[in-house]
Amino acid sequence: MRFVSLTFILFGFWLLLSGHYTTTLLIFGVLSSVGTAIYARRMGILDSEGHPIHLALRALIYWPWLVVEIVKSALSVTRIILSPRLAIHPTMLKVRASQKSAVGINIYANSITLTPGTITVGLKGNDLAIHAITGENADDLMEGGMDRKVRDFEGLT
Repeated sequence: MRFVSLTFILFGFWLLLSGHYTTTLLIFGVLSSVGTAIYARRMGILDSEGHPIHLALRALIYWPWLVVEIVKSALSVTRIILSPRLAIHPTMLKVRASQKSAVGINIYANSITLTPGTITVGLKGNDLAIHAITGENADDLMEGGMDRKVRDFEGLT
């Protein structure tokens, strides 16, 4: 299933970038997509971590939530930047990720980094080192809302 999924995703990406739909080029696109999927399987990277298709349906719920969080945080950071006082209070904090898989921890760390005002600067086991530009950003992370959302997205609770 992962092999077929990866092949279709690669071919769709190839079509999107190519913009040419002649028979010869379509055949080359199919061959290169299948060849790449074969190499991925032979390299052992076509597993649940390298190609997490089991998360595809849950992503339809998580990604819109993450976009809303990014927009809310971007507006907050914009207010801080435009404020004459520039009320920043940089903070370093350590957050423990409750995710059970490497994919889940990676999604959590990347979600933190995608949200303006926070960035994951380090990872050791399940402990993430986070830089936040305000105490409010740090408090939001410490409350664990994003952690719970990612844990639900991961589906291993």
